[in-house]
Amino acid sequence: MPDQVQGMGARIAALLWGPFSRLGLMVALVTGLVDQANKWWMIAVYGIKETDRIRVLPFLDLTFVKNLGISYGMLSQSGPWGQRLLAAFAFAASLALTVWLARGVTNRLLAVSLGLIIGGAVGNAIDRLMLGGVADFYSLHAFGFYWYVFNIADVAIVAGVVGLLYESFRSSREEASKSA
Repeated sequence: MPDQVQGMGARIAALLWGPFSRLGLMVALVTGLVDQANKWWMIAVYGIKETDRIRVLPFLDLTFVKNLGISYGMLSQSGPWGQRLLAAFAFAASLALTVWLARGVTNRLLAVSLGLIIGGAVGNAIDRLMLGGVADFYSLHAFGFYWYVFNIADVAIVAGVVGLLYESFRSSREEASKSA
């Protein structure tokens, strides 16, 4: 029986740990910590309130918006169970990305990109559990047009997706040049 348990532990470790797992998970950890530290500072130290709008630059305001949904407020969930469900989805997606990190990542760009997405998703999920929604603070605008309000986790997720897209185009071009 101990050999079977040891064998199962090795299979689980192989499922969740690969050659670039350390890099990706370190990026995720740093991303999540920076995001949470920024949110704590904005709320607890700076004291921004949900009604505040502070002009920083002609194109950037600080404001506190609690996003109860996902991107752009879609699928808004005002109750605690809805927030828990969205947080559970973020944690499940992060676990799936961790498995991808362990099993399918062959270079640093993919590892960093997945780490950024994992860290951002976990940072926003923590907000849902602790604040009842995702805390967003940065509002970009120009010529009377306001984009959505975002946070550091959102920037990390977008940067991670851009990295994944870049890598997919780069690797497909390499494959096409080899087959030509």
